[in-house]
Amino acid sequence: MALWIQAQQLKGDALHQMQALYGQHFPIEVRHYLAQWIESQPWDAIDVEKQQEEFKAKRLLESLIQELQRKAEHQMGEDGFLLKIKLGHYASQLKSAYDPCPMELVRCIKHILYTEQRLVQEASNVSSPGVGLTDGTPQKYQQINQAFEELRVMTQDTENDLRKLQHSQEYFIIQYQESLRIQAQLSSLASLPPAERVQRETSLQSRKATLEAWLTREANTLQKYRQDLAEKQQRTLALLRKQQTVIVDDELIQWKRRQQLAGNGGPAEGSLDILQSWCEKLADMIWQNRQQIRRVEHLTQQLPIPGPTEELLKELNSTVTDVISALVTSTFIIEKQPPQVLKTQTKFAATVRLLVGGKLNVHMNPPQVKATIINEQQAKALLKNENTRNDSSGEILNNNCVMEYHQTTGTLSAHFRNMSLKRIKRSDRRGAESVTEEKFTVLFESQFSVGGNELMFHVKTLSLPVVVIVHGSQDNNATATVLWDNAFSEPGRVPFVVPDKVTWPQLCEALNMKYKSEVQSDRGLSEENLVFLAQKAFSSSSNNPEDYRNMTMTWSQFNRESLPGRNFTFWQWFDGVIELMKKHLKAHWNDGAILGFLNKQQAQDMLLSKPNGTFLLRFSDSEIGGITIAWVAENPNKAERMVWNLMPFTTKDFSIRSLADRISDLNHLLFLYPNQPKDEVFSRYCTPPNCTLPQPGGNSNFMDHSASPNVNQQNNFAIYAPMSDPMLDAEGEFDLEETMDMARQVEEFLRQPSEPQWSGQQSYQCGKKND
Repeated sequence: MALWIQAQQLKGDALHQMQALYGQHFPIEVRHYLAQWIESQPWDAIDVEKQQEEFKAKRLLESLIQELQRKAEHQMGEDGFLLKIKLGHYASQLKSAYDPCPMELVRCIKHILYTEQRLVQEASNVSSPGVGLTDGTPQKYQQINQAFEELRVMTQDTENDLRKLQHSQEYFIIQYQESLRIQAQLSSLASLPPAERVQRETSLQSRKATLEAWLTREANTLQKYRQDLAEKQQRTLALLRKQQTVIVDDELIQWKRRQQLAGNGGPAEGSLDILQSWCEKLADMIWQNRQQIRRVEHLTQQLPIPGPTEELLKELNSTVTDVISALVTSTFIIEKQPPQVLKTQTKFAATVRLLVGGKLNVHMNPPQVKATIINEQQAKALLKNENTRNDSSGEILNNNCVMEYHQTTGTLSAHFRNMSLKRIKRSDRRGAESVTEEKFTVLFESQFSVGGNELMFHVKTLSLPVVVIVHGSQDNNATATVLWDNAFSEPGRVPFVVPDKVTWPQLCEALNMKYKSEVQSDRGLSEENLVFLAQKAFSSSSNNPEDYRNMTMTWSQFNRESLPGRNFTFWQWFDGVIELMKKHLKAHWNDGAILGFLNKQQAQDMLLSKPNGTFLLRFSDSEIGGITIAWVAENPNKAERMVWNLMPFTTKDFSIRSLADRISDLNHLLFLYPNQPKDEVFSRYCTPPNCTLPQPGGNSNFMDHSASPNVNQQNNFAIYAPMSDPMLDAEGEFDLEETMDMARQVEEFLRQPSEPQWSGQQSYQCGKKND
């Protein structure tokens, strides 16, 4: 069922909320008559924070205007005439409003569609899909809404009791003033004749006694009203605290955890809109109760009646102030984190948002937010409320930003678009710790008032840990620090404590998440892949996954200590694989053409059972970011078959000529393991066949001049060098350096201006990336 059809079926407060979404900025008639078109457009595909996407917004605005005009033109009859005029007017109105700022139209419609979806799903007690509340089951969602309804009823109940108290107190004061008037009349009786004085005095004394008795009873009643009201407010505040704990300490913390895991490649943390709606409801109810408590205090000051209520009211006032303070400070959050690997002298961005800013009218005097970089020790001191003397650990340029209020979405946020870390001041490192293990954080802070300067807030929030680098060569080690921290930190930790060791399954989950994200693939690491990684990490030969279930890996094993016999760590090797795959080979990984995670012995065992010319692709054990081709063929020097391995290809090689082209060039490679003809797998990734290399004395492909072992089809390999060729080592390793030198010379040749005889021919594309 279309969203608009469901939205029209809303009732009561939900219907009023839906109707309030519309106005001059976006008429509800436009939503109604273009419902299907609006819901079919890719609004979510536009990032309103990226200025370069404004052209997409402009296109959608133009399409919206065209749809309205088309709708207007098709209106017929008497009613259609009026509607035609109205829709034409709306088309002009929207064009005039959003032509200068098409991004605002996108922001507006995204907010409308999201809110409608939320209201519809609240009405059916179903959590909103895609909003990032992975733990927000329908039952939990329903519990939160039921608690809000209970709070609304309780707040309305205390409001009614407060009005009764106010009316009772006003009548009490009137009667008290009447008693004072009677007393004044009694005092003036002395000037009257005795007979008249006695008669008047008796009447006045009787009225006075009756009134004083009523005042005494009513004073006790008022005191009880006040006591009962204070106790009700106490219960309301207790429920408000509980609801705030669920939303801020549970749901918002879970959102922040998802945000942290998203830094490792996990699913996006999701929209903040539903959390903001909850926080705004909390803020609204807390503020209502605070105003009620202040009104009761005012009544007690107007008419002091001795009793325990005064102390209870002081306690309530303190409690409600603490609750609203906790809500405001907790909802000042980082919507878009700064990069966790932060390079000096490089522009970066971040977005800070106050979830209750619109509800508390903070935007009426927009606050300024300041960003500062601090180190781990300074972060610890800050959370302990120790005086840090405004220390920082570096200088950030463009680090001040005013919070902006977006009327259509009700969000108050500060967008830092052009920050740059000019310099960094490092602390003394401990033991084996390197600069890429040192963690910093960006501190965002602001100050503002609410309620007409009734309350002043100084709010602060810390970014996820960042590692500062000065050169790209430090990136992979910095990424290791960030990955470990994101994956294994605990909520509420002391900055920035992480466990020194984790179980192997925990690490596997983090590695798989990172791999799938970076390679942009749904094909993650299989159990066999993870066994291979465990063998590498623990120098083990076991093929049984259960043997690694209870094993732990330390940070040192992960990225401090080199693998046995190598000059690189486990992470550096794995990160090299990721870089190679995402830059050049992800299409082949997604096709299943790359097995990758195999050692030389495993490849040999698999290939020897297959026909000659069968090959597979595996990651190099000896070189970071290398992939090698292993294939089975006859050994001319011996009457036996053996497995040969090419020297590894790296990113440098694939930037010259793609994997598909290289496999196509090697005629002795016939079948991709287990039995697929290579052309079926790789031909669609090859450069066009008429794109050949210019070579002296003929048109043969340059790879045909490479040394290669012979296979059964002798006539195809007659040009290959004998097995004594020095490019083949004893283990069947084949060095392509000489061939690659030739390819690089050709590449340089092709970069030169074309000679006249090349004109009219197709330009040479071999060696360019095509995956």
